[in-house]
Amino acid sequence: MNDELELVREWDAGATPLNGPAKALARHRLLNAMAHADERTGTGLSRRHALSFVAAAAVATAVTGTAVVIGTDGSGEGGAPGARTPRLEYAAVTVLNGAAAWEREQEREPVAPRDDQFIYSKRIIKETEQKTGRVRTYTDEMWGSVGVSKPSLSMELGREMWEEPAGKGNGVWPPRKWSELKKLPQDPERLVLAILSAGSRPDGRSIGDLDEPHRYEAYWLLGELLKNPVLPQGLRPAAYEALAHVPGVKTIPGVQDSAGRTGVGIAHTGRGSHKSKYLIFDPVSYEFLGFRDERTSASGKETYTQLSHVVEWGIVDRLRQRP
Repeated sequence: MNDELELVREWDAGATPLNGPAKALARHRLLNAMAHADERTGTGLSRRHALSFVAAAAVATAVTGTAVVIGTDGSGEGGAPGARTPRLEYAAVTVLNGAAAWEREQEREPVAPRDDQFIYSKRIIKETEQKTGRVRTYTDEMWGSVGVSKPSLSMELGREMWEEPAGKGNGVWPPRKWSELKKLPQDPERLVLAILSAGSRPDGRSIGDLDEPHRYEAYWLLGELLKNPVLPQGLRPAAYEALAHVPGVKTIPGVQDSAGRTGVGIAHTGRGSHKSKYLIFDPVSYEFLGFRDERTSASGKETYTQLSHVVEWGIVDRLRQRP
């Protein structure tokens, strides 16, 4: 162990100092690599080699922002099927923190919508029937009442659907009122706990204390918040960072969005959801690209894969008005 600690002391000599997120990521990789090194015998990485690999990866994070994490599912190149060979993949925390950084570089303080206005958005949905491979593309438009005091109009796969005004004391998630959005904390951990307290109330526990249903609920609620096309400055990157704090998020490399762009998915491993529902990011810039979901027909006989992304949005004064 003394040799390993000496290696950790030496590897960063002359390297660019790590910032807070990079340090946390490096620590995660270090523990992950050590754990897997303990499991390997014979042909696997030694603990010292695992530490060397993680140290180099941490330096790469500080210099380039690119991160890797060691996996051991036997899918690494050059290994026999089923062999416990190292595999490299994007770490979820790297993708999400990268998305937050990209968003902060792009965003500007938006014009705050009034409660008597509507949030307009247009999204493209590419839906594939899983059995036949038949693909249909829909253009859905939505007009959401900001103050939820007026009827809202949305389209679902080309069909119009009306939402009645919310009654007194009732609201919607994500909030549309600017005053409510502004109240949401932008500290990642506090944001996770704040949105849960508005839902199933986790009784003041820390994120580490959340059980699996609450973890998945936090992932889902944050994903719904990110579907809102207009948010106060700083809230969207905070939501990405909050997702990185939710235990159980993972990456799914090599996925495509509704525009045909290849990206990396961010999903939650609970309830089997990681195979069907996730957010998609550019694998280099970490720009958010869109969503993937699944639906089942009313008969239960057909299952569809849905890919979607927003192509236009704005603030308007009345229903059916476009920016």
